[in-house]
Amino acid sequence: MNLKEAFRFQNKLQSFMEEAQSILAQDANVTRVKTTYLRHKVMPEAEDETVALIPETEYYEQITELVTFLTYLLGEKEKLSAAIRKTKNALELDLDSEVSLNSARQSLAGTLKYMNDLRASEQVLVGGGTGYRFNAEGNQISYRCDAKRVTTINFNRNVVRSTLEKLNRKADATSAAIDVALVTSTVEYEPPFDVNASFADAFEKFAGPVL
Repeated sequence: MNLKEAFRFQNKLQSFMEEAQSILAQDANVTRVKTTYLRHKVMPEAEDETVALIPETEYYEQITELVTFLTYLLGEKEKLSAAIRKTKNALELDLDSEVSLNSARQSLAGTLKYMNDLRASEQVLVGGGTGYRFNAEGNQISYRCDAKRVTTINFNRNVVRSTLEKLNRKADATSAAIDVALVTSTVEYEPPFDVNASFADAFEKFAGPVL
């Protein structure tokens, strides 16, 4: 498999581990609860009745196997992580660093694009201004007037536009290089089940069908 497929399978392993842990984290799944109604104590002619709590998962009878499966998944994730690391180390580019740097480039480009898209504007705010004056009686009173708001850019648009173009070219080139590395690299790992398999299918292949 290549790196792209390896990352996808890595996510699959993680999702299966989380699903298994969610099953094991529920008391009703990992304990057996029986309630006995002691009817004979109050009515000699009646018999006691024992009722078992209905399990919440289809894996109720395979909890120990599920624990083993979970540790197996962890082992597979360790093997795959080691294989991925080996492949990354053999690449000409530092994949993790370039992915992080490109994310920073794209974030900065987004900010510069926002700035570049800003335009000067002029707006009349009706009744948007206030002031004070004296009336005929000599008393100070407030009044309202229209206000004109003028907005202009506070930066060199040419510098921002030029920087944005350089960032976009660099980000696009890096993305292309990353894509090539992801699909042309080889990860020495044999997946134990199909990446599209369901949790139930993967567990059954590992533990065998319930008899």
